[in-house]
Amino acid sequence: MGYFGTIRAPRELIFGVGQRQSLGRAAARLGKKALVVTDARLAADPDFRSMIADLTASGVSCQVDASTLPDVPVSTATVCADAARDFGPDLVIGVGGGSCLDIAKCVAVLLTHGGRPQDYYGEYNVPGPVMPIIAVPTTAGTGSEVTPVAVLSDSERMLKVGVSSPYIIPTVAICDPDLTVTCPPGLTAIAGADAMTHAIEAYTAIRREPLPGIAQDRVFVGKNDFSDHFGLRAIVLLWEGLELACKDGSNVAAREKVMMGATMAGLAFGVAGTAAAHAIQYPVGALTHTAHGAGVACLMPYVMRWNSPSIEPEIAEIAAAVGVSADSLIPEIAALFARIGIPANLRDLGLAEDRLDWTAEQSCGIARLIQNNPRPLPLADMRRLLDAAYTGDVSLID
Repeated sequence: MGYFGTIRAPRELIFGVGQRQSLGRAAARLGKKALVVTDARLAADPDFRSMIADLTASGVSCQVDASTLPDVPVSTATVCADAARDFGPDLVIGVGGGSCLDIAKCVAVLLTHGGRPQDYYGEYNVPGPVMPIIAVPTTAGTGSEVTPVAVLSDSERMLKVGVSSPYIIPTVAICDPDLTVTCPPGLTAIAGADAMTHAIEAYTAIRREPLPGIAQDRVFVGKNDFSDHFGLRAIVLLWEGLELACKDGSNVAAREKVMMGATMAGLAFGVAGTAAAHAIQYPVGALTHTAHGAGVACLMPYVMRWNSPSIEPEIAEIAAAVGVSADSLIPEIAALFARIGIPANLRDLGLAEDRLDWTAEQSCGIARLIQNNPRPLPLADMRRLLDAAYTGDVSLID
């Protein structure tokens, strides 16, 4: 098979310490009235206030909505959009972690096309371009600043749901590692482990036959030559920087590596997609109310072990890139996660044993992710994988 690749990215991606100071000039080229979406804690932060002052000095009037909640309940997106209509923004700016960036994307859709968030669940259901979006992440994990995805929590479905469309990729992403320096160790670990999982799942996703039109039929086309480039580089950067950033948050070099790794992981999975670890985490997260990054990272070594017969070349390539043997790669990844505080198994994560059957059924039902997994996971095998991930006994997978 010859080379095949596709990449989707912001029109402008700016990375570097101090680059938040370019926000005003970037915004002024896109609009005159900005809805700035953030959360209550960040709204009082001096760096955030400086960014608002920069926007104002650049001729952009702002309305700040600091109502973002963790995991973005669907109803909050509707409330945010409704509250902004009288202001009449022509630009949405998200400043904060993944939840702030995701709600900014969703609100841009609602302000442009109307309707409810539920109208846009799934792939390619946003009917056309949305008003410009600028993303300024303050954590290094979700990669939302460069991806075509906004994840919401739907209480009626008891699961997280996604809006997936190239139209919601931010127009501009400004990634300033200095904004992550005050991120506490626990959040640094969870976010960075999420990014590592994004990179690994993108790099080891199924490789589909590159039929003409595949990128128009699917938001997530599977593993390809462009996503591999970003995914492998992301793994190396996170391998080198994540533990250091958790131990010493003032280590700017480590912070740079983690944020660059998270952004590159976003570029990778934004076209390749994620797979079984994410599929399983959605029901696990709904039951345990634990952080998404902790859940996917807890699951990743078990999913890699299950997938290993189908991803031997990728395991060898990742191992060579980070300087370990292929045989030791999966235990080394598990050990890295353990050192930064990720739970070792689903029991430690808080999942009740009597919910394993339900979790298996729900996980198998998330077809877009399970179909992206390199090794099939029918229900019986999914249940076996969950047994291993619950007990920590990887021999149940072999």
